[in-house]
Amino acid sequence: MTTVTDRTETARALAAQVRDPEMPMLTLEDLGVLRGVTVSDACSSGGSEDVGPDGSSVVVTITPTYSGCPAMATMRDDIRHILHDHGFDDVRVAVQLEPAWTTDWITPRGRARLAEHGISAPAAAPKRSGPIPLTLVVPRRVLHCPRCDSSEVELTSEFGPTACTAIYRCRTCLEPFQHVKEI
Repeated sequence: MTTVTDRTETARALAAQVRDPEMPMLTLEDLGVLRGVTVSDACSSGGSEDVGPDGSSVVVTITPTYSGCPAMATMRDDIRHILHDHGFDDVRVAVQLEPAWTTDWITPRGRARLAEHGISAPAAAPKRSGPIPLTLVVPRRVLHCPRCDSSEVELTSEFGPTACTAIYRCRTCLEPFQHVKEI
């Protein structure tokens, strides 16, 4: 007999496998974008937890890395597809904007995967309260080359292949690398 709890765990495990379309070495769980999964049985009433293999509704909640993230549509489609492919008929993806996503939500496994792929993981996100001043100055970061661990690095471009990354070059090994910006 399958329970709502079983279906929720299955749905969560499936949604957690979905890869970020811009950094495919990370899953949505690694990235901290996956916020929650709930399953409810449309046919249940009165607190019964038993559900059939179909007839259940799944709501997956995700938080975008930023409000204009172009990868959101692909993330939603990929979540729907993997859950439909595993027998979940009614799948909805909810977008939760509050609290705003922060690079602090990237899991230790996600940070390790970034490093394995030559991408510098973000440091702790800046803590702010109140209004955020708008400046045109690039934030100064202290980081290390993900290949040789040298701290002798220089910013090449504040904008990398994705809006979430900047491009640096290591002065020691001379290799360029991406850095995930802290937000």
